[in-house]
Amino acid sequence: MGRFRDGKIQTFSFGERPTLFSLNFHFLAITAASDGSILGGTASGIVAWKDGKQQILSEKNGLPCNYVSGLITDDAGNLWLFSQCGIIEIPQNQMRKWWEHPESKLDLRVFDTFDGFRSGLGHFNTSAKTPDGRLWFANGSVLQVVDPAHASQNIVPPLVKIHALVADHKEYPIDSGIKLPALTRDLEIDYAALSYAAPQKVLFRYMLEGRDSGFREAGTRREAFYNDLRPGHYRFHVIACNNDGVWNEVGASLGFSVLPAYYQTAWFRALWAAAFLGLLWAAYQERVRQLRSEEQKFREAVETMPALAFIARSDGQRTFVNSRWVEYTGLTEKQALGWGWQAAVHPNDLSRALTTWQESQASGKALEYEARILRSADGDYRWFQTRAVPVRDRRGKIVQWYGVINDIEDRKRVEQLQADLAHVNRVSTMGELTASLAHEIKQPIGAAVTNAEACARFLDRDLPDVREAREAALEMIKDAGRAAHIIDRVRSLYTKGTSQMDSVDVDELIGEMLLILHNEAHRHSVNVVTYVADGLPKVMADRVQLQQVLMNLMLNGIQAMEDTGGVLTIKAQLSQDIQVQFSVSDTGVGLPADKADHIFEAFFTTKPEGSGMGLAISRSIIESHGGRVWASANSGKGATFHFTLPLAPHIMPR
Repeated sequence: MGRFRDGKIQTFSFGERPTLFSLNFHFLAITAASDGSILGGTASGIVAWKDGKQQILSEKNGLPCNYVSGLITDDAGNLWLFSQCGIIEIPQNQMRKWWEHPESKLDLRVFDTFDGFRSGLGHFNTSAKTPDGRLWFANGSVLQVVDPAHASQNIVPPLVKIHALVADHKEYPIDSGIKLPALTRDLEIDYAALSYAAPQKVLFRYMLEGRDSGFREAGTRREAFYNDLRPGHYRFHVIACNNDGVWNEVGASLGFSVLPAYYQTAWFRALWAAAFLGLLWAAYQERVRQLRSEEQKFREAVETMPALAFIARSDGQRTFVNSRWVEYTGLTEKQALGWGWQAAVHPNDLSRALTTWQESQASGKALEYEARILRSADGDYRWFQTRAVPVRDRRGKIVQWYGVINDIEDRKRVEQLQADLAHVNRVSTMGELTASLAHEIKQPIGAAVTNAEACARFLDRDLPDVREAREAALEMIKDAGRAAHIIDRVRSLYTKGTSQMDSVDVDELIGEMLLILHNEAHRHSVNVVTYVADGLPKVMADRVQLQQVLMNLMLNGIQAMEDTGGVLTIKAQLSQDIQVQFSVSDTGVGLPADKADHIFEAFFTTKPEGSGMGLAISRSIIESHGGRVWASANSGKGATFHFTLPLAPHIMPR
């Protein structure tokens, strides 16, 4: 058996055979606490019940071990435990703290082997309290007693001392001026605490100011270790508590420094920063020099360009114009910058130019438009084509426009000349058709006259035949309509106007040309045969210009057979490249063998009275429509002229 005396537990042996027997319950001990809770000791700690709530007190809350075989409260309401590792006192306020905060760590008193505790396993509640307030605990071999009222407490905090500092296996004398060499890697600080009651139970905490954010729990370990400390000033602080948890909060401290390597010094960093800034400045100056050089080269290149050139901001305001622009317009560079360039544009073209600028800014696509620009030398306006491309930043935003302006006056005159020649060709072609058209128009006019005379006779009778007169009048209207239709078709061929692209029905177009050229073919004993593929889609073309091409090719074929007669074949079908292909074939004299490659050249003709512009203009028209034209000799007599045209957009294959 044992008893607590003078702060120690005295033990008395029972003998070899235990006198207490296990009841083999899961709960090794059960008791009621002063606050009304029920406490049970188990192999996993203490289980508590109160107000329908359950909690477990274990090693995570500060118990030195979980196996509790006895528990009892003393007269002061404190809880005492009999465990594998000692007799434990938990103050009443700590139990309340734990019940309110189940995760908290508790301040306990542990009486272990250093205090006379004899370990042993108990299998049921082996604790009891005598009337004098003493607590008795028993295991299988000993009986131990504690007197809580006379349990002494060690209130003397331990004396803490730092006695060694070792850096990279070299020990340094302990003083306040320790300076460790640069690049010190391994640091060890040894410390100790003096406590006579139970020196083995002294606990330590330490912190290295400048490295640790708070105190580290060291337990009973008496060394602290650090690696790879950066250059700087540090202070090591260590505190300790005695066996009853009384802490020496002052503890001991030691200041020391780790010297920097040369590249870790402030002067080296300042020198490095200065060198880096100098390098950046040199790189910046070099880049500025390169940009200025490139800008100078660009300006020199722009100044030597044969075209007018400019640079504009994203909104179209110009920031640069070359000297050729200044010389041509007569405006100074200062006058041309911003929106001043508009003064050189023809008033009738300015609105279209500004609209094109707005569309390009919105879409981000390259700019292109044609406008007349004033020439200062004679005050005349000439046609120019303006082209500009956008320059973007890394985010894709337009920051500038680079543009050139090229003189296209000669091209415009050629286009006008071609239009005039096409008109002249249509008019001259109509001259060749005058006799045939006169005969075509006479037929409906003569029929109208005959029907008018019949109408008059029906009305002159004694009893006017109104029904017959009405029928004659209706026939007269039809005849007049036929004549007007023929006149409209012919007039469209020689009326000068701008191109109007539209979807054209191929079958309908060929039928119109047959109506106009019917009499001409009949006069030369030419039989006209047509073949239009079923379901042939419409083409995109200017109807009048396409009529002109077909008329020219058909007339050429008829005239090639004027002495012999023959067959004129007109075909329309879908080609392999998904275009409509027209073919006009005759059985006449064929192509000139030595001049076949020249038939589409301007002013080349095999007819004594021909102008040599018909086929050239036909080729120009077809190519402007996105098609092509060519000729080939037939295997027998005659030749075949072919041309292709693209389909209307709404029926293009996808």
